[in-house]
Amino acid sequence: MHERLYLRSPRTVAAARQFTRDTLHAWGVTDGADDMLLCVSELATNALRYGVPPGRGYLLRLFGFEDATVRIEVHDSGPGFSRITERPHGHGLALVGALSDDWGALARTPGKVVWCEFRREATWTAAQAAARQSGV
Repeated sequence: MHERLYLRSPRTVAAARQFTRDTLHAWGVTDGADDMLLCVSELATNALRYGVPPGRGYLLRLFGFEDATVRIEVHDSGPGFSRITERPHGHGLALVGALSDDWGALARTPGKVVWCEFRREATWTAAQAAARQSGV
């Protein structure tokens, strides 16, 4: 697992994307990386827009599981629960749902975790498994 905490600022979305890009590169993940980066952008933007109170931040966690599944989680401390809406700007979670193999939201105290998963056909090589564990 790799994680990074971001302050409440729109500039952090690009930083979260870069952190994800660097992590996926270290893990040797190329298939589906662009979709994963787009989902990070959408989840981080939603956290900033709806889930991060002033003076707080959001946590991005990336998991690489043994079966080569990549899981992306964005934790926030705000009220409310994420859902797909029909609002004019409500397409972020619809994109996440369309691009990922699975997604959802879990309650936490305070706030919520919005996550998505990408199941890859390949398995991790020994070098990729070592990178996932090393914190790279």
